[in-house]
Amino acid sequence: MKRFNRLLAIALTFLLTSCGIFNNYHADKKYVPAPLRGTPEQILAKKGFVVSYNDDTRLPNWVYWHLTSDHIGGKDTRTGISYHEDGKVAKPRATLADYRRSGFSRGHMCPAADCKWNRAALKESFALTNICPQTEKCNSGVWNSIETQCREWALEYGDLYIVCGPIYEGVPETIGNNRVAVPTGFFKVVACLNGKKKGIAFVCDNADRNQTLKNCVVSIEDVERITGMEFFPSLNAKDRRTVKERGNIKDW
Repeated sequence: MKRFNRLLAIALTFLLTSCGIFNNYHADKKYVPAPLRGTPEQILAKKGFVVSYNDDTRLPNWVYWHLTSDHIGGKDTRTGISYHEDGKVAKPRATLADYRRSGFSRGHMCPAADCKWNRAALKESFALTNICPQTEKCNSGVWNSIETQCREWALEYGDLYIVCGPIYEGVPETIGNNRVAVPTGFFKVVACLNGKKKGIAFVCDNADRNQTLKNCVVSIEDVERITGMEFFPSLNAKDRRTVKERGNIKDW
């Protein structure tokens, strides 16, 4: 089944590329996750990242981007940029009103700080298709720590391939008139494919409590089991084992 998914992912990437859906995305497309099965999915290619959007949850299934050392420390600023609805997806969709007085913050999947290298990329990072409801402690705490750590690794190793998204346990609660789903947790998978290949992943709770980065470390295979997704499907068998089977922060 996984071999079929890998072949399907490669074929789909070729098809989407040939029909122009990835034209807006600036970077390497071959490491996008495998197509989802039994889950609504609309692919949105932004300047700095790619979104798999779910019109049932009004949230991304996953967000993928290629973070390079050149992107770190971009000079663009948020001045004049606000959170906004994404007109590329059909209504009903997440709106600013859905988050207002909900008790949840608007948590970036692809961080704004990873997109400061380009004005269009930075603006698109504030589209609500790149946002999930997060508790304030998750958003400003462990999630922020993971984002910062990834930027430090990108500087050290040159570049990283990253995918993140929401996790649900059971039927999720919702916020707002558009019934935006509230995740119970979040995942982030990270692959370094430069030189000595390696991978690591994180799973954190969307909870109003303190969490530490080190306590959230898992393997990419663990996240695949939790989410049913397949990450970096175009890697060969040897590299898949190297990148996915081990999750140890000491390797980094």
